Amino acid sequence: MATLEQEVVRVPAIQSALQLDGIDHVELYVGNAYQAAHFYRSMFGFRPVARAGLETGVRDRLSIVMEQGDIRLVLTSGLDPDSPIARHAALHGDGVKDVAFRVGDVDSAFQTAVRRGARPVAEPHVHEDDQGRVVRATIGAPGDTVHSLVERHGYAGALFPGFEAITDAPRTIPTGFVEVDHVAVSMEQGLLDEWIEFYKSVLGFHQSHQEMVWTKHSAMNSKVVEDSSGKIKFPIVEPAHNGTKSQVQEYLNFNHGAGAQHVAFLSHDIRATVRAIRDNGVKFLRIPPTYYEVLESRVGAIEPPLMAELRELGILVDSDDDGRLLQIFSEPVEARPTMFVEVIERQGAKGFGSGNIKALFEAVEREQERRGNI
Repeated sequence: MATLEQEVVRVPAIQSALQLDGIDHVELYVGNAYQAAHFYRSMFGFRPVARAGLETGVRDRLSIVMEQGDIRLVLTSGLDPDSPIARHAALHGDGVKDVAFRVGDVDSAFQTAVRRGARPVAEPHVHEDDQGRVVRATIGAPGDTVHSLVERHGYAGALFPGFEAITDAPRTIPTGFVEVDHVAVSMEQGLLDEWIEFYKSVLGFHQSHQEMVWTKHSAMNSKVVEDSSGKIKFPIVEPAHNGTKSQVQEYLNFNHGAGAQHVAFLSHDIRATVRAIRDNGVKFLRIPPTYYEVLESRVGAIEPPLMAELRELGILVDSDDDGRLLQIFSEPVEARPTMFVEVIERQGAKGFGSGNIKALFEAVEREQERRGNI
C-alpha cells in the first residue's frame, strides 16, 4: 500500500528580476536527429520546420526543429564521437539537455542569475542574419542539463540564425499538444532542497507543492517550483531511502545522474490526443482496474460514458480546490528506462496529480519488475 503525505504550499508569487516569459524551446541531445525527428513526427505529431547542419554551415552538429501548438522541440546530434553532444548522448541516452526560457533582456537576466549563484555556461552572444537577431546566454541546471536565456527581437526565422526552413517535410497530423505544461526533474537523494533553493533564490521561482510517497518498492520526496506567471513549472523529485530500488533511483541509475525524467504536454482534449498517439504506436503505463472502482470516492461523480472512456484509455483523474486534472503517462520513449512523456488536461486544477501517485508508482513498479530492476 502506498502512503502519501502532501501539502499544497500557498505563497505569494515572487516577481522575478529575470523577466522570464515562458519556455522558448526544449532541446534534446539524441544519437540520430533524423531518426528522432521521424519518431516525434510519426508518434506525437510534431512537424519538422527547420534544420541546421553541414548544409547550413554548422560543422559540429545536426539540429532539427519540431513544432506543435506553442511547443518547440530541438533535436540535436553531434557529428563527431568526441563532441560534447555525442558524449552527452552516450552517457545519458537520448534526453533533455536544455529547457530554454524567453527573457526580455538577456544581459540583465544572465548577470542577475550569476550574481545570485548560477553557474555560467555561455555568456550572452548575439546571433544575427537577414531575418533579425537573437541573443542567447546559458546557465547550469540539475545534472548535465542547462537553461538557455533567449531574447528575441522580432526574429522571423524558425529558431536561430544558421537554421534553414524545411519545405519538403512529409505530411504531419497534429495530435492536440498545445504547450509544455511542465518538465519533471529527478535528482540524487539529498539534493532536492539545494535545487529548490536554486530555483527560488536564483531564478525567482516559488514553491507551490510538496509531497512524500512510499510504496512497497518505491519512496520519493517531491517539491514543485514555478515562476510567478505559472508558465514555467518544475516538479523535482529525489529518492527517499526505503531499502529498495525506487523508480526514481532506476532513472538515476540508467541516466547516470540527475536530469529531466519527463516532459508533460498540455492538451485541451486528452481523450482525442490519447487515441491519436495510441493509434500511432505510443504505449502507456498500464493502470490497475481497481483504480477506477474507487475513483469517484476521491474526485466526485463521473458520468458513466466518460468513466468507460477513461477506463478504456487508462486516463487518470485527480482534483484540487480549483478543478479537475486528467493525465496519462507513456512508457519510456528511449531505449533506456529514463525519459517518458505525460499528456495532461487541466480543467481548472493547478496541481500535478498527487492523488494519482499511488497508481502511477504501482504501474511503474510492474514495468520495473518486467525489466528485472526491482
